[in-house]
Amino acid sequence: MQPASPVQPASLDLWPIGNCQVSGLVDERAALVWGCVPRVDGDPTFCALLNHDRADEGLWRFELEGQVRSSQHYEHNTPILVTRLEAGDGSAVEITDFCPRYEGAGRMYRPVAFARIVRPVAGVPRLTVTLSPMVHYGERMAETTRGTNHIRYLLGEQALRLSTDAPIGYILERRTYRVESDQHFFLGPDEPFTGNLRSEVRRMEAQTRKYWRLWVRSLATPFEWQEEVIRCAITLKLCQHEETGAIVAALTTSIPEAPHSMRNWDYRYCWIRDSYYTVQALNRLGALDVLEKYLAYLRNIVDDARGGQIQPLYSVMGVAELEEGTAPHLPGYRGMGPVRVGNAAYRQVQHDCYGQIVLPTAQGFFDKRLLRMADEGDLASLEQVGEMAWKMHDQPDAGLWEFRTRAEVHTYSAVMSWAACDRLANVAEHLGKPDRAAFWRDRAARIRTRIEHEALVAEEGDDGGTITRFKASFETDYLDASLLQLLELRFCEADDPRFVATFEAVQQALRRGEHMLRYAAEDDFGLPETAFNFCTFWLIDALARMGRNEEARALFGTMLGHRTRSGLLSEDIDIATGELWGNFPQTYSLVGVINCASLLSKSWSTVR
Repeated sequence: MQPASPVQPASLDLWPIGNCQVSGLVDERAALVWGCVPRVDGDPTFCALLNHDRADEGLWRFELEGQVRSSQHYEHNTPILVTRLEAGDGSAVEITDFCPRYEGAGRMYRPVAFARIVRPVAGVPRLTVTLSPMVHYGERMAETTRGTNHIRYLLGEQALRLSTDAPIGYILERRTYRVESDQHFFLGPDEPFTGNLRSEVRRMEAQTRKYWRLWVRSLATPFEWQEEVIRCAITLKLCQHEETGAIVAALTTSIPEAPHSMRNWDYRYCWIRDSYYTVQALNRLGALDVLEKYLAYLRNIVDDARGGQIQPLYSVMGVAELEEGTAPHLPGYRGMGPVRVGNAAYRQVQHDCYGQIVLPTAQGFFDKRLLRMADEGDLASLEQVGEMAWKMHDQPDAGLWEFRTRAEVHTYSAVMSWAACDRLANVAEHLGKPDRAAFWRDRAARIRTRIEHEALVAEEGDDGGTITRFKASFETDYLDASLLQLLELRFCEADDPRFVATFEAVQQALRRGEHMLRYAAEDDFGLPETAFNFCTFWLIDALARMGRNEEARALFGTMLGHRTRSGLLSEDIDIATGELWGNFPQTYSLVGVINCASLLSKSWSTVR
């Protein structure tokens, strides 16, 4: 057996693979360092990302003897990853990683499986395979049993089976061996692999490639930044649990928002807010399959609520209780625990979620491309959500930033309630229900009046005159970046003096060079230490809508420069160093790339 590899600090320079059932993150050393089974919120079978100094536990790595360099790229318009490892003697291998996904037998084939192909491409490479899945959040290594051409890994109540044409004994004993021909690895359901392994895995590879390229071909991408937008769109789709339609906020848990900050959260759940922004961005690209599945998920959430309060988040299966605990056997990202499982925010009161259910659902009444258009029965259900928006629009909540120790009437939540009533009026009018349209327009007008009475503040301007701007709370005069969304939600026009004054105040208070904070006041964990990437994209969006395109494009280019080599972003960024922090890949941040590219891009007509 080879000695343990030297420990290298964990990094977010990772490459996602997946099939909308399972997902994984691969590092630059061709190691699968994060992957949960049987779905995104399951037990992290591959947990090395949070295992810190336990170098060879909780991963699946191919290590080239004498390796001196590596390079990686995705195959064109797919999440199929190719990693090239090169040794000092000139030998090299290429490793292709993917999770099978394609249509067959009248359904989508997306098994709980990871496929890897090793191809020798130069010299006589010598390779060591380390496959060390773990059980119960790093509590222990998975037990193994051996077959003629497979290894079973026992993962508590389930098992995975590795079928391969590589030498089984070398893998079990982690011995280095010569790779003289292509080798195929399929880690999937604990059942016999049917058919010829080599030809079947290669067929899966080809079919998966075809699926993704056809999916991308259907996207209406902007003329500029096409590659950036396509990569973000593919990754956002990977964040959808297709079985139910739920969209998770990120694929990971407990990557801290800042070093040693204790701001470690489990993001492998479906936030109504995050999902709203995700489907909004993908809808701009015409990815209606994601929207349709998510709308089905929302209908189930609304049904289960039975006219009552909607939680801010649910599991991908729609489970409401997400008790928060810690995983004591995992030291955390770079040893910065705790590693949290579950999220106590499900208990919070966040009134913006009502608007974030109504807004995407409203499209279902107008978009004739949908396979299932919404009808009067759906309006009746949605009006129950609207009733809650009306009831709660002026009540305290934790706000979109999920403060755990204080509650206020947040302007963003109130504006979202206004948007819910406003869009319900549009839907009722479209369905030929003038009485209901008038009812909801009246409620929207009354919420607007309340917001303009409670959330506006007058102050002296630089010229000695009085300016009026919005504040982030009815009770206290503080600012947060969500006020920039007043344009996107159509509550204000870009030339509204009140918004212009709000924009300048927010920028002055929260902008730090090329980055934006969510807020600058102390919260439950002290002062924020890193910038929130999505808020910087909100700033870019507002600049563009106000006609300040040159500023917006320059800042957008700077943000694109902070992406990982895989073309993605996490939640947060260190203002001084530019290092990424927070869970990865973060749907909020990818949404920002898509929205800003769509808004800022030159028209396709410029090339005609």
